[in-house]
Amino acid sequence: MKIPKSIVEILQKLAAQNFAAWLVGGCVRDLLMKNQPTDWDVATDARPAEIMKIFADAKYENDFGTVLVKLKTKNEKLKTTAPACHRLALAGRQNSKLDETNNAIKTVEITTFRKEADYQDGRHPQKVEFTDELEEDLARRDFTVNAMALRPKIKKQESRIKKDKKTESIHNLSFIIHDSEIVDLFGGQDDLKKKIIKTVGEPDKRFGEDALRLMRAVRFACQLGFVIKEKTQAAIKKNAALLQKISQERIRDELTKIVMSERAEWGIGQLHALGLLGYILPELGKGVGVAQNRHHVYEVFEHNVRSLGFAAQKKFSLVVRLAALLHDVAKPQTKEGEGPEATFHNHEYAGARMAFAALDRLRFPKEIGRVVRHLIRYHMFVYDVGAVSEAGVRRLVKRIGPENLDAMFDLRVADRLGSGCPKAVPYKLRHLRYMMDKVARDPISVKMLKVNGHDIIKTLDTEPGPKVGAILDVLLAEVIEDPKRNTKKYLEPRVRELDKENLDKLRQMAKSVIEEKREEDDQKIKEKYWVK
Repeated sequence: MKIPKSIVEILQKLAAQNFAAWLVGGCVRDLLMKNQPTDWDVATDARPAEIMKIFADAKYENDFGTVLVKLKTKNEKLKTTAPACHRLALAGRQNSKLDETNNAIKTVEITTFRKEADYQDGRHPQKVEFTDELEEDLARRDFTVNAMALRPKIKKQESRIKKDKKTESIHNLSFIIHDSEIVDLFGGQDDLKKKIIKTVGEPDKRFGEDALRLMRAVRFACQLGFVIKEKTQAAIKKNAALLQKISQERIRDELTKIVMSERAEWGIGQLHALGLLGYILPELGKGVGVAQNRHHVYEVFEHNVRSLGFAAQKKFSLVVRLAALLHDVAKPQTKEGEGPEATFHNHEYAGARMAFAALDRLRFPKEIGRVVRHLIRYHMFVYDVGAVSEAGVRRLVKRIGPENLDAMFDLRVADRLGSGCPKAVPYKLRHLRYMMDKVARDPISVKMLKVNGHDIIKTLDTEPGPKVGAILDVLLAEVIEDPKRNTKKYLEPRVRELDKENLDKLRQMAKSVIEEKREEDDQKIKEKYWVK
């Protein structure tokens, strides 16, 4: 088991003061599954005031017995676990917070053993009761796979010491973890093997204490690849309305983790099947049973969820996954007619507004809401090879925004696959990417020159006219042949020389070089996107 030295030292410091110290919760589950934990939680019989005395930089700013200890560790992989929605997640990347010395910064929670207390708000106990017994602390936890404790057996290598030349202090080099003691009172290890999520004790009681556990059951099943035990499923359905007691921020964080998991499609399906989706995204559920037209194999709800599933398969960003899930959310209210010829006029406009409102209600950052709204608003763009000019492509790029092009194409891929189309990127879409790349690069343009039309007019003391443009074209052709010529020192005298030639001669001088280079660059872009 790979337990960072910094975590081992916390356990050792508590033990040195004769306090019990155990790793608990998700980190124990991950260790037993042979996954490297991203969170480390410690439980102890020490009271908060006693913990504060042991750890000088500790903070205690809550009423639940949890003390925060900041670690500064070098060369240890301790990741931050801030919700993805707070990282904008435009690229779906995990954001590790680093200080100036490139050391990972991590806060570890050290919590005093607690026992059962009355819960009144469906989230927090009315009061906290501390205990000296680990068993009582484990009994109050949510699911069996999270209700285990682990204590590594540590032995100091006292013979291996090193003297710090600067401070003259002596440091132990390392610790040896010989073995680990595990406390598992509720069959968590067995449930890990069976890959099931079930509550500790009676499900109704666990969900009544903290209604967020209703969503957490689905989230853990998504992330771990588990299923939810039948009795626990029944209790979730029975208590689904309790989710109304939970803050939108907490719901958002759990939803984000589900959407960002590999089993996002299954997770949203479970939220619907267990009666939770109506308290999270009621707009989405309205698509259940709503048939589409001849362009779609699936009903609206299934299409939306399948699109999310393919976005997750492709590891697309959070904004693309949210847009895939909500891109057709307005189809039920915009539907006209039935059967193969049914229409959904302007559903992209209404859907963009609905999606933004839903994400705003769930307290997603405004920027995420705006990007998702924009993607949904323009996801219905039409492109026909040969029918759209370069100017038309430029207008499309301007509407979508160059910064949103990759996300828009990702959404289009998820939408197509979610519709049952076998090809994620058909020729039309590849050709559009080629055209967008072509107009964005503007590979042969007088804009690249170190002189412009105003410079030529000033140098020659002349009026604007076609000859000015022709001179620019000749200069461009010469710079294409030798980029080192692209300096004012070379170009300004050359302008005076070219002014001696007539307009036709100038045009002929530039044409062959520029056209040849255009064709060469155009062929390279075509090969990139496999188009003819």
